[in-house]
Amino acid sequence: MSIFETMLQLLPVQSSSDLLSTSTVIALTIFFSLLCACIIIGHLLEENRWANESITALLLGLVAGVVVLLVTKGHSRIQVFSEDLFFLYLLPPIIFNAGFQVKKKQFFKNFTIILMFGIFGTVISFCLISLGAFLLFKRIGVESLTTGDYLAVGAILSATDSVCTLQVLNQDETPFLYSAVFGEGVVNDATSIVLFNAVQSIDFSNIDAMISLKLLGTFLYLFFSSTVLGIVAGLLSAFIIKTLYFGRHSTDREVALMLIMAYLSYMLAELLSLSGILTIFFCGIVMSHYTWHNVTESSRITTRHAFATISFIAETFIFLYVGMDALDIEKWKASSASAGTSFAVSSTLFALVLVGRAAFVYPLANFINCIRNRSGSRIEFRQQFIMWWAGLMRGAVTVALSYNQFSSSNDSESKDSSLMITSTIIVVLFSTVVFGSITKPLIEALLLRHAKSNVSDATDIPSLEDLRLLFIENGEPSDSGDNQQQARVPKRNSLRLLITHPTWTVHYLWRKFDDRFMRPVFGGRGFVPFVPGSPTSVAGETSGT
Repeated sequence: MSIFETMLQLLPVQSSSDLLSTSTVIALTIFFSLLCACIIIGHLLEENRWANESITALLLGLVAGVVVLLVTKGHSRIQVFSEDLFFLYLLPPIIFNAGFQVKKKQFFKNFTIILMFGIFGTVISFCLISLGAFLLFKRIGVESLTTGDYLAVGAILSATDSVCTLQVLNQDETPFLYSAVFGEGVVNDATSIVLFNAVQSIDFSNIDAMISLKLLGTFLYLFFSSTVLGIVAGLLSAFIIKTLYFGRHSTDREVALMLIMAYLSYMLAELLSLSGILTIFFCGIVMSHYTWHNVTESSRITTRHAFATISFIAETFIFLYVGMDALDIEKWKASSASAGTSFAVSSTLFALVLVGRAAFVYPLANFINCIRNRSGSRIEFRQQFIMWWAGLMRGAVTVALSYNQFSSSNDSESKDSSLMITSTIIVVLFSTVVFGSITKPLIEALLLRHAKSNVSDATDIPSLEDLRLLFIENGEPSDSGDNQQQARVPKRNSLRLLITHPTWTVHYLWRKFDDRFMRPVFGGRGFVPFVPGSPTSVAGETSGT
């Protein structure tokens, strides 16, 4: 008899007309209790070298899963992974907050590196893992997988989880590493899911020479369409709040509208079969650049803390969820694989992850070093190692995609399908617990915690005045100090500047375009809404008396 049936008999008032399901209440009680325990234990272990909040949540989930498994005798539905719960409720607030809280200057300053690692690097890893799985799995004894399954394995294991590394890195002490690892992590998740969706949308029963082009075309369509949808949703929210000015009546409506429109952008992307991650991430960036400046001062404070808190709770919940899901006994029974086979498949997958990660991190980093002019902006080997290490851990996205691929088909209960799910769970648990616990002491040993990275200092975007000097127009006097001659300096070629100083040039041109065309329509920095009784108005009245 399960714990739920026992509780139904013990509770004095239970009938079919009850509004709430007892099993649901019990499950929520367990999860909220575990969330409280994670927060408390995470606070107590804040200074610990070997533990962090993600590992704590994962281990607590495992312990709770064992307890539930023993009490219910293996019949608990709490431990069954739900893709809808993950993709529709837990993942959106995390990705949105990542875009909303990102330091845009650092993010876009390293945007080239982020795109190279997040897109091209993920594609390289996808190809190598898929090819390796195709060549090695049949030798292990996994023979029923199709071409689509092998490609799906590549997309599934290309999705990284850099949470453990980001909890150690500091935005102020290591701004380059933090922005590069953070940005690549978000773009990597989006790229992996886009690749996964592209693989699922193609019919591999008729493979021809055009299959690669079809896959590339589907990928590009999903990637750019999702990005554009997120930007449009963010701009629409900024325009509505700036034009209708909700803050004059209720600041609650401002916050509610930002939350709902962000979530709406994600749901629209999923409805249109696009990438909700990319959509809501860029929606968060646009909202922080325009919409956030259009709301009242009290709403700005509220949104910052509210979005961060919701994201923190969802992230902790996910690690708990993955820990408990690891003990889904039905999948382990369905695989019916020997310990040797399970170990061989898991080891192969993890080895492919290591090789796939190294195959693009070091070559791309050295390629970037070759094209950079200044020696101070080079990516050092220890920084390359940290960037490689940060992408070795796998998380909930990997588990969710694995369930989606190997549980939704007609052959969902086959031995090989269940074996792939359990092997993926083993890779996630091992990489998160073992590698995650080593991350903090390893990074502290490699980096001088009180010294700023050379990369961040050497590549800082200069002031707007310095940028303006790059674009001296015809007829503009030179600032050479000779006031009498007033030498005239010829106009610099924009294409030449784009080649020699790409980051500075794009930044300067964007700022000019933003100030001239975007801010007058969508608001942003400099738009200060005045509401009677707000902190801004109180400060103004105080200064005037």
